Amino acid sequence: MYRKSGTRGFTLIELLVVIAIIGMLSSIILASLNGARKKGRDARRLSDLKQMQTALELHYSDNKAYPATLLPLVPASMAAVPTDPGSSSYTYISNTTNNNYYCIGATLEGTVPAPADGCDGAVQGGGFVEPTGNYRVGP
Repeated sequence: MYRKSGTRGFTLIELLVVIAIIGMLSSIILASLNGARKKGRDARRLSDLKQMQTALELHYSDNKAYPATLLPLVPASMAAVPTDPGSSSYTYISNTTNNNYYCIGATLEGTVPAPADGCDGAVQGGGFVEPTGNYRVGP
């Protein structure tokens, strides 16, 4: 085999340029995936809220009252009480005087779908404290 005597491979500058280009491309890809992760967590939150809402309605149809906490729903209507996929948590509040009203709140990271507030504390005489979060569901 014949080998040219001046050819030695890539120079340090060429390698640094290639590494810089790869780094820039990977940062662009990771930045675009971050938005998809937020949308995925929000979709999970909305699904969890719907699951809790359905379980609460089943409990109400059986007992003619909403529970004070979500724990009585397990294992009858849910396998476990859902936990928020991010750093926040779901907030559940029920009307403790006659147990005929509830509201569940969650904090969404992205665009909040309409209606953002499905709870109406005024229906409960104005004394009902609504849970935290930028998206809430009720009966």
